[in-house]
Amino acid sequence: MKKIFSLAVCLLMGAMAMAQDNTLSASNTGVQVVKDSRIDILIKKQIYINTLAIRNQSGFRVQVITTNKRGEANEAKARVMQLYPDYRTYLDFQAPYFKVRIGDFKTREEASELRDKLSNVFSGGVFVVPAIINVSLDKELSNEESN
Repeated sequence: MKKIFSLAVCLLMGAMAMAQDNTLSASNTGVQVVKDSRIDILIKKQIYINTLAIRNQSGFRVQVITTNKRGEANEAKARVMQLYPDYRTYLDFQAPYFKVRIGDFKTREEASELRDKLSNVFSGGVFVVPAIINVSLDKELSNEESN
């Protein structure tokens, strides 16, 4: 009885295997992929997030003033913006001090050039400080092309 049952199972499995082969060869016309349209939106968002990650890098800024008076810090920021409109100016608050910083420099040497120019304008001391800088995508691409 066991031999008959084993033989029947083997024949049945063989027939199923042949049926699968026939089915595969008959429908070998192509593969149709169906995906949710939201996947494309997620991919675009991830690309955007990746470009933001490139923009925030370690670098240096020039600190022109540290004060606990908001008005004094705003005046210094306005003065720096008038003198050097090509550079971004930042007003950071780290309790209890307001710090006015300028520029997004990748190297200390680049920041030191601006520090030397600003030291004549601000008498309280101008320093190059490490910071997380914002690198514009255009500037990043132009630096890669020049290398």
